[in-house]
Amino acid sequence: MSLSRLAAVVACLTLLVVAMLAPLPASACPFCSAPSLTLTEQLAGADATVLVKWTGGKAAKENDTGTTEFEVIEVVNQPKDGKLAKGAKISLIRYRTGRAGDLFLLLGTLGGGMIEWGSPLEVTQPGFEYMKNSPKPDQPAVQRLTYFLKYLEHPDKMIGDDAFGEFANASYADVVLLAKEMPLDKLRGWLTAKETSAGRLGLYGMMLGLCGTDADVKLMEQKILETADDFRLGIDGVMGGYLLLTGDKGLAVIDEKKLKDKKAPFSETYAAMQALRFMWQYGDGRISLERLRQSMRILLERPELADLVIADLSRMKDWSMQDRLMAMYDDEAYNVPSIKRAIVRYMLAGTKDTGEKKPAQDKPAGDKEAGDKGAADKPTVPEATVAPVDLPKHVIHATECLAEIEKKDPKTVNEAKRFFLLK
Repeated sequence: MSLSRLAAVVACLTLLVVAMLAPLPASACPFCSAPSLTLTEQLAGADATVLVKWTGGKAAKENDTGTTEFEVIEVVNQPKDGKLAKGAKISLIRYRTGRAGDLFLLLGTLGGGMIEWGSPLEVTQPGFEYMKNSPKPDQPAVQRLTYFLKYLEHPDKMIGDDAFGEFANASYADVVLLAKEMPLDKLRGWLTAKETSAGRLGLYGMMLGLCGTDADVKLMEQKILETADDFRLGIDGVMGGYLLLTGDKGLAVIDEKKLKDKKAPFSETYAAMQALRFMWQYGDGRISLERLRQSMRILLERPELADLVIADLSRMKDWSMQDRLMAMYDDEAYNVPSIKRAIVRYMLAGTKDTGEKKPAQDKPAGDKEAGDKGAADKPTVPEATVAPVDLPKHVIHATECLAEIEKKDPKTVNEAKRFFLLK
């Protein structure tokens, strides 16, 4: 196996582990890497922040780690009654190479009346100005993201990376609010440029789906349908953006080229699955839930994905697959513990989806709602007199299926129940 293929396999396995642990995150960009601590967050958490320049130091020798000398150029913030000022000297333990005049940012925390400085962060003057002028974390998300939007793909790597990090940490709901401000032409270019980091394609694809036009459909479709033998980081976000733009029409293309085609690389099929999850969670009705269920069902033909698909069908409350899953339980092609546990959990979830709503709590006498002048005088209905709700057919059938499985495989049922969490 080539190194590239090995890397693809490892990447896919990593994705699978993440997928088994949780659905798409609601508090961060759905198609970005794990959230990281951005520069503005670091600045907000520091008791002291200064821009300094490298002036010299003492090189390390044997057991001596040496020292590095800096001169303060600008004080951004410091503790009350602090004495830091322009021209002040700061000496740090451990020698760090540099040239006279090289700029660094020092972040410090107050401890025992002294400032403890962290590792120097090398910066450029534009990078420092970017950080200093960045909106604080407690300001409105739209205001903050509008600022960082201008710095995506900035030639200063530190700035570009940090601006992307802000979007990676942002919720989808906040990103959507910037649709009219998004740089459409730049997004088109970033999506096709070889220089664009693969880790950012998911965000840019999603953004293009939010602000793009019919003219962008072909561009995105070409990107999605490119021949791919290895794992393509971010292609799930491009698919998600494509579905935002095209709806049912685009989903038909995804069905044929990524879900039904068993020759499609596993990683591409998995990316399409992520796009389905995205549309279910964030699509806001652009594609109907039943249509998304239809596409997800296709993936039951892929045993390597079956346990994840079954979990998603359960979250989508697709109870039409009960008989199909019962047949799969005894199918040799699906004779895998994780699939069997997924089927049991699907049935467990089905038994709990009764559709019942708790009766409204009685209001205390005299508690009148606006516009209901006689509310306090109306008789209340005791909870015990509320008529029971007939159980839906899928609940009854799921209960029967679960009992049947438990008769022949009680061990798996017990294992599945032990870690069953209804979401």
